[in-house]
Amino acid sequence: MSFTLAITGRPNVGKSTFFNRLLEQRKAIVDDVSGVTRDRQYGIAEWVGKTFNVIDTGGFVAGSDDIFEREIRKQVHIAIEEANAIIFMVDAATGITELDNAMADMLRHSTKPVFLVVNKVDNNERLLEASEFYSLGFEHIFFVSSISGSGTGEILDAVAALITDKDLAEANKEAGLPKFAIIGQPNVGKSSLLNALIGKERTIVSDIAGTTRDTIHTHYNLFNKEFILIDTAGIRRKTKVHEDLEFYSVIRAIKAMDEADVCLLMLDAGKGITAQDLAIFSLAVKKAKGVVILVNKWDLVEEKKTNTAKDYEQELKNRLAPFSDVPIIFISVHEKQRIFKSIETALQVYESRQQKIPTAQLNEVMLKAIEAYKPPVVRGHAVKIKYITQLPTHTPAFAFFTNFPDDIKTPYRNYLENQLRAQFNFTGVPVRIYFRKK
Repeated sequence: MSFTLAITGRPNVGKSTFFNRLLEQRKAIVDDVSGVTRDRQYGIAEWVGKTFNVIDTGGFVAGSDDIFEREIRKQVHIAIEEANAIIFMVDAATGITELDNAMADMLRHSTKPVFLVVNKVDNNERLLEASEFYSLGFEHIFFVSSISGSGTGEILDAVAALITDKDLAEANKEAGLPKFAIIGQPNVGKSSLLNALIGKERTIVSDIAGTTRDTIHTHYNLFNKEFILIDTAGIRRKTKVHEDLEFYSVIRAIKAMDEADVCLLMLDAGKGITAQDLAIFSLAVKKAKGVVILVNKWDLVEEKKTNTAKDYEQELKNRLAPFSDVPIIFISVHEKQRIFKSIETALQVYESRQQKIPTAQLNEVMLKAIEAYKPPVVRGHAVKIKYITQLPTHTPAFAFFTNFPDDIKTPYRNYLENQLRAQFNFTGVPVRIYFRKK
């Protein structure tokens, strides 16, 4: 993993605003509700030519029974474990609180460099008051105002000074890794799948819908497989998007799709495929992303007859048509059944999506298929396809050169796509076909 900076601190000290400053974008969900940043936000910041990851951890609250606050405390432990350096943020307006002291105790035991950042220092009076924070005993202390951005440059300089060439080399390597987004409706088990794969509690899992409000990137390197997993907040039906937060989550999930090479669309076996799932699916196809469908909670389906899975799969494919050449895997995250198969399949789909077919081979195979079933005659003219080439695009796209490009109708286009799929493995990969005047 490249160099990672974690921002910790109790709720409402301005971590998310500071995070957005570093990233110069609205990545974290910022709202005045205490504890809105319920999960870690990931982003990439750049300063003096050095790039590093930034994690905004959830608000840290000690000695509390609230489910989120207890979970968040665990998150801070993980941030301490995973980050190369830590920003401990406090608030000059409220001064030192018991929570700050509790947190300072934890952070003083960390071997990682800790930068104490006193926020909301926007005038000289505040600067005088803020000097009480020296008593927390941290060597590196900075006074900033996240909202205006004053003081952030000094912190970035201090962080950049810690980044070595080795860290930068690792970051470049990561840029070329396959990216998989786990998408689907709330509560189908997306975060649980991530945790089952990683083997540690990475996102807060609880059965309150919309717990995972943001996307989380996880660098995965196990069993000689390396890739980035993007866990998205559940996409909800538009009618349910009451608060701004939910609206952000939908946009965030769509953005996660944009970043991904392959989308793992999770369904709940008990509910089958809903209109919302189909909308998510067609969006992924429109964006030309690879798709793998994971039917979760298969262990809970009652009375599985020998052909239940087969029937279920056929039913799914009928609903997904016309693009039904998609891998469907029945999994149980809870029982850890076939979860690694889903990753192997995603890697296969990723490879298929990258493939470049030599022009000679493409023409040999496809011209035979065209000879076997010629395009229909249009207005008394024979439609001839002379030559096929793969376009230099990120996703598989093919140009068929013909004398009447506008006269080839959908059924014949589908025939050509099916032939491409039969000859070259494009399972799970949307294929684009263009007809051009020769």
